[in-house]
Amino acid sequence: MAGGKGTRMGRCGIEKPMQPVGGVPTIQRVVSAVSRSKSVSRVVVSVSSNTPETERFLKSKGVETIRTSGDGFMEDLHAALEVLDSDFVLTVPSDLPMIMTWEVNAFAEFFRPEMESAIVVVDEDTVLGTGVKPSYVVELDDGRWVLSGLCIVDRKKTLEGVYLNEEYMRTDWADIAVNVNTKHELDLARAMCENGIRDR
Repeated sequence: MAGGKGTRMGRCGIEKPMQPVGGVPTIQRVVSAVSRSKSVSRVVVSVSSNTPETERFLKSKGVETIRTSGDGFMEDLHAALEVLDSDFVLTVPSDLPMIMTWEVNAFAEFFRPEMESAIVVVDEDTVLGTGVKPSYVVELDDGRWVLSGLCIVDRKKTLEGVYLNEEYMRTDWADIAVNVNTKHELDLARAMCENGIRDR
């Protein structure tokens, strides 16, 4: 998902998915990690009029894109799901520059069709420990967890508007705790790379 306005990043002259982390555009790092997963058969990036540079860059790299409205996450997600044909779809925001292929594989292994949908969450202490202020926190019976944006959904049921059962994969993955929405979070991700933490 790379079609948002990125308003929280502020005026910085570069589209959020194109912000470099470790010398590589964020979107390239995400696509690279996901495309190497043994569980992913097709990668499609949702772009919009908000992210024309991202769209041009991806096309130059031979990455499949779909142009969506960019008006909202759910609208863009539904538009993307319309062009796919698999039963289940992994959704990943373009602002997870530290995501690793093994994490995608582990999440895919966790998921079962009867779950209908699953979301990776990171324990709040891990997220706070990276210096990130959590955007979305859920309180479960065993504590407070931060939504990572990494999800798997039943494609057909989602398009039909069916309310999906949700399962949570609880993790302490600091990589996906750094969800780059602000300049501060971008600086944290860059520092992690410079310090050799989880660098590719």
